Amino acid sequence: MDTASGDLTAYDRSLARKRVSAGVLFFDLEGRVLLVDPVYKEPWEIPGGAVERDESPRRGAAREVEEELGLTLEPGRLLGIDWTPPRPGRSEAMAVIFDGGVLSAEEITAIRLQAAELRAFTFVDLNRVPERLTPVLARRMRACVEARHLGVTVCLENGVPVG
Repeated sequence: MDTASGDLTAYDRSLARKRVSAGVLFFDLEGRVLLVDPVYKEPWEIPGGAVERDESPRRGAAREVEEELGLTLEPGRLLGIDWTPPRPGRSEAMAVIFDGGVLSAEEITAIRLQAAELRAFTFVDLNRVPERLTPVLARRMRACVEARHLGVTVCLENGVPVG
């Protein structure tokens, strides 16, 4: 089936559609996590964004990192998938989080923010993350950091591990 040309069956068109985002967790040598400050919303976020039509989450994460930070890096292994329920002004969504690993001093120096999207970036100690992120993103990040340390992938609902 050629989805790019819109040749979808009636059944396929009747299926639910979910928003999908992809993000990447990057760390510095001190174990702090990279957060970015978007110009278009509050509060801070992790690098990443919306996955485009006919784009895989992994490819979307790499594209977003290149657009936002100016870094051409392949995301590492999958850390977690999080389903978030609908909320005022937003439909339900799936967030896919990848491991970006530890950035070298050279890579950090090479970061070039896309001014139309990001005001700033900083590395934050993991216990200070909840001060900068929404509660659901803080829960998601905490679960994905733990999954990274354990070498597993976590399934989340609204930032809480399930299963």
